[in-house]
Amino acid sequence: MKNRFSFLTSHKALGTIAVVGLSFFAGYKVAQDSPIVAEDIKAAQKILNLNFTDNEIEQLLPNVNRNLNGIQELHAYELDNSTPPAVWFKPQQTGKAIASRQETLRWQLPEKVDLPANRNDLAFYTVAELSVLIRERKISSVELTEFFVERLKKYGDTLQSVITITEERAMAQARKADELLKNGTYLGPLHGIPYGAKDLLAVPEYKTTWGAGPFKEQYRGDELATVVKKLDEAGAVLVAKLTLGALAMGDVWYGGTTKNPWNLEQGSSGSSAGSGSSTAAGLVPFALGTETLGSIVSPSTRNGVTGLRPTFGRVSRAGAMALSWTMDKIGPMARTALDCALVFEAIRGTDGIDLTVEDHPFNFKGRVDLSQLKIGYLKDYFENGRGSQKENDDQTLEVLRSLGANLEPVEWVSDMPFSGMQAILTAEAAAAFDALTRSDQDTLLVRQNAGAWPNLFRSARFTSAVDYINANRARYELIEKVNQLMKNYDVIVTPSFGGSQLLTTNLTGHPCVVLKNGYNTNGSPTSISFIGNLFDEATILAVARAYQEATEYDEQHPPKFID
Repeated sequence: MKNRFSFLTSHKALGTIAVVGLSFFAGYKVAQDSPIVAEDIKAAQKILNLNFTDNEIEQLLPNVNRNLNGIQELHAYELDNSTPPAVWFKPQQTGKAIASRQETLRWQLPEKVDLPANRNDLAFYTVAELSVLIRERKISSVELTEFFVERLKKYGDTLQSVITITEERAMAQARKADELLKNGTYLGPLHGIPYGAKDLLAVPEYKTTWGAGPFKEQYRGDELATVVKKLDEAGAVLVAKLTLGALAMGDVWYGGTTKNPWNLEQGSSGSSAGSGSSTAAGLVPFALGTETLGSIVSPSTRNGVTGLRPTFGRVSRAGAMALSWTMDKIGPMARTALDCALVFEAIRGTDGIDLTVEDHPFNFKGRVDLSQLKIGYLKDYFENGRGSQKENDDQTLEVLRSLGANLEPVEWVSDMPFSGMQAILTAEAAAAFDALTRSDQDTLLVRQNAGAWPNLFRSARFTSAVDYINANRARYELIEKVNQLMKNYDVIVTPSFGGSQLLTTNLTGHPCVVLKNGYNTNGSPTSISFIGNLFDEATILAVARAYQEATEYDEQHPPKFID
């Protein structure tokens, strides 16, 4: 469907730089309105790192002008954000062998769960615990949904973490869940469990704002994000659409700055800002986030929740705002690794719409013997930690050793053109929001500094098509190097923001679990990350669960939101 957002019909003047690297199409006539001349090419060369002679410039001028005509035609053609490029990204599977057979899932849920004496304590029950209460009919989905809707109403404004409470839809789903259970149908561990979704996921009859002023009244018609559809089928109850930094960057959206519940003077980080903040503060038991370059890892860290960034191609992005078609990923943010596993099982898999998605087994075994795994740690990043973060990270290694892990020092991949490869993200994002830039509606975004999207979209136009393709060729080599490293290990442990690993694994598509491992000197959470092999979320989630069962960080919550 087309956006119900009307862009201005006049376009900004076409930059002479952007057309230099584009293909020549025979048969296009030379653009007559503002022909490109030799002086334009000479100026453009400085930005594109070229050095053509005067004779070479004279020869290429007719081609560049022909290209301009075609590019102007392309710019006049309306493309919705949901239209993907015809070229698909797929990380080459040359590392450790991917499981070929689905085994029986062994969740090892709590055996006995009772309602708390103080009903408010339900706010911080895990998905696993709530699932037992629902299954044993100690609480109804309607009661639980009403409880979390009230939490959202009570604290949503304080945290600036909620865009829309989907109360009518939620109550209908909750009643349906209770009726199914009454009649003997139990859909699984998410049956009747409320949750929130980052507001870049389309849901019929509710706005999908992408956190950005130009789209704050946007409806996506009948479009339903596949992950929401899958959670509907699993019996989960959508109670809210949560904030995100505008167009999936940071924690600043058109309504304010989403807050860190551990420190209300601080933003919650992003871009899955509301998902992290609302989960940490007990407004929802879990939420869906997305990551392109840190948007699950960073807010999970800041808000002290557990986040799973799945393998690229594991979860369908149909119905989600596109930022970077080759880097966007959807994953759960919850209290524990077990909760993330429960949600991941429901949302993974193909849908016939997002053609990057593959079906592979998810063999989660509940618990794992760490002594039987090959676990590496990025030694240089641990030795160069920052302040109290280093102490927390070192303590994490000691906990893993106490659980039987034999930790081997590992050197991460280096000597790659990381800055050049990061241009993949900005080039794709600029394409996804081409019409926003050309219409001048990018001025409606709150953030307007050099590092904000409006200026990144503009500067990305000076990345040539040739350089974009070569960046992806370098990316191929990067994936190969990480595969060859990872095939020797089941898990690699790293400080969440150590060196280049966050950018690297987002480029290569490898999965990551991020979880709280302590607090900094200001009392805000810190985190550790576990990296896994492609399509092996099961192992890193099991290791994360073992760590959480040996520590108490996942059981500690922001004091101001404990009633």
